[in-house]
Parts: sequence; structure tokens; C-alpha cells
Amino acid sequence: MVSKDQIYDILREVDDPELHRPITDLGMVENVNIDNSTVAVKIKLTIPGCPMKARISDDITNKLESLEGVNKVEIEFGSMNDEERAKLRQQLMPGAKAEDDSPNLDFVKEIICVASGKGGVGKSTVTANLAAALSELGLKVGVLDADVYGFSIPRMLGVTGQPTIIDNMIIPPERNGIKLVSMGLFLDEDTPVIWRGPLLHKTVQQFMTDVHWDKLDVMLVDLPPGTGDITITVAQKMSKARLLVVTTPQKAASNVALRVGKMAEKVELGVLGVIENMSFFQLPDGSKEYVFGQGGGSEVADILNTSVFAEIPLDSELRQASDEGNPIIWSEKDSPARQAYLKCADRLKLELKL
Repeated sequence: MVSKDQIYDILREVDDPELHRPITDLGMVENVNIDNSTVAVKIKLTIPGCPMKARISDDITNKLESLEGVNKVEIEFGSMNDEERAKLRQQLMPGAKAEDDSPNLDFVKEIICVASGKGGVGKSTVTANLAAALSELGLKVGVLDADVYGFSIPRMLGVTGQPTIIDNMIIPPERNGIKLVSMGLFLDEDTPVIWRGPLLHKTVQQFMTDVHWDKLDVMLVDLPPGTGDITITVAQKMSKARLLVVTTPQKAASNVALRVGKMAEKVELGVLGVIENMSFFQLPDGSKEYVFGQGGGSEVADILNTSVFAEIPLDSELRQASDEGNPIIWSEKDSPARQAYLKCADRLKLELKL
């Protein structure tokens, strides 16, 4: 007959799908009972009505039924009480906040804030596709959507549904290994956010301190356009972050983008580089048409004493992929935009030594 030790050894191989830890380590296994060839397991879910209940049940059943001598598996589900959830949060996020309420950033190696001087230059498109490209290189990637008013990252990454919350700890949903938190996960897409400054600050602060990001190689922070309060707050709270400035080639955009770079200097936020979006349109014969002019990105980079990391071409497939929630990086099509993002991710990985 199978032993309890064997059962627990097998259960250690079952991870919580959201927390990515063995259910035994998380205190989710309340009891194991063996009656001849029948194994009964009582599981405490992290929250009542856990959306991953069916998957956990299937994983446990499949693992236990693989044991010789087990013919039947019975699973009873309960849920943790408030005290157990508080203990779990402390286990997963020890010291999440410092005494001055600043976030503990030990969970991430590098933070890249993606910024633009004005809206409409494709900053969020760059964030989403760069996240996908970095993940494609095998890095653990998180995206913090700090554009509270104009959130669009959930749609671009194809992430829907509200996150699980355990004792005020937000478990960020994942898509293809990319973790995401955004105001767009808590509201309908067409619901406007009509808040004044203090509420915005509180939300962004919570995204920094109350999200279980686990261990990340890089976090991309999609900032609102311009040099407003949220941008300054993020810069002050994320002291290890560096700025990636997004602009288009024309003067109207590049001149405004310079203001973001200058703001970064004033708040002692290092400028990592510049990405020129909508840089050109590649014609069928391989030649390039510069629809919005040339040189804007290089000019911004020169003044900020940095370099252009990528020139992303105009590409209808890129636009369509973003609308469909499937970044072009995940496409098998060999489009110019896809190659530009992969090349940019390679350079970032090398530059950041990840």
C-alpha cells in the first residue's frame, strides 16, 4: 500500500498555477488519508472560489493516479482563513515595503520606464512588443502599466479578467510568461478613470508594493505621456530604474520627447536610450519611404547623450497584431517590425547584462 510520505512527495511536484510554488510549501495541503487504494486529500485554496481550482484538482489527480497502488483519488476543497492568508502573504512578500513606504525592489534586476513626450507615438505598443521580445529571449518579464488614464497594455497582450487578490496581495496574470498589472484589469475597457492626483498616486504605489511579482529579470513600466505627477512619482520611488524614450521622426514629436529626457535628468533617472517608432515604411522592393521625416530619434539621442536602440518601421501587421492581443513577436511572420523588436531586445539584454 502507498504511504503518506509517498503522497506528500508527489504533492510537492504540484505547483499553484498562479503562485508557482509547490502546494505543500504554501500550506495548501491540510490533510491526507489513505484507505487501501483510495487516497483522499483535503486542499485549502488561497481564496474561496479560486479560479484555478479545476486545474489544481486535475494536477493532483493526475500525479497521484500515476502512483502504483492508487486506484482512486478524492479531493475535498476548503479555503484559507484570514490569518492563514496573511501568513502566506508574509511568506511570499517579506519586507515588501520599507519604513518610508518605498517599494522593496529586490525582486527585479532591471527596471525600464518607457516614456514619451506626447501621446500617439506608440509608446504602449513599444512596451508590449518589447516585453514579448525580451520574454522570447528567455527572460522573466513583468509589465507595470502606470498609464492609469490611458491603459491599453491588457488589450495588446491579450490579457483579460481580474487578478486574484490574497490578503490585499495582487497576483498578476500571465501571458506567455509575461506578468502584468494594469488598471485595465480592474475596469471594463471603455470605463473612464476620473480621479484626481492622490488616488492616482495611491494606485501606482499599490502596483509597486502590493503585487507578487516573484523574481523578474526585467520590469517594463509603461508611463503616461508627458512629465506629469505619475512619471515623477515612479522616478522617485524606483531609484534603480532607467528611461527608454519613445519618439517618432518628426520634429513635433522629437522636440517634445526631449522634455521627458530633461525631466529624467532633474529627478536623477538615467536615460537608457531612444526608440524611434514609425521610423519608415519599407516598400516591396526593399527601399524605405520616410513618411514622417528623418532624424528625430537621432537628434533626441544626441542631445541626451545616449543612442538610438531601434528604428521600428510602420507595419500594418504590427497594428493588427496589437489590436488582436497577439504581439507580432509571437507571430511566425518575418515582418520588418518583428525583426526590429527582436534586435532591440537583444541589444537591451546585452546592455543590461541579463
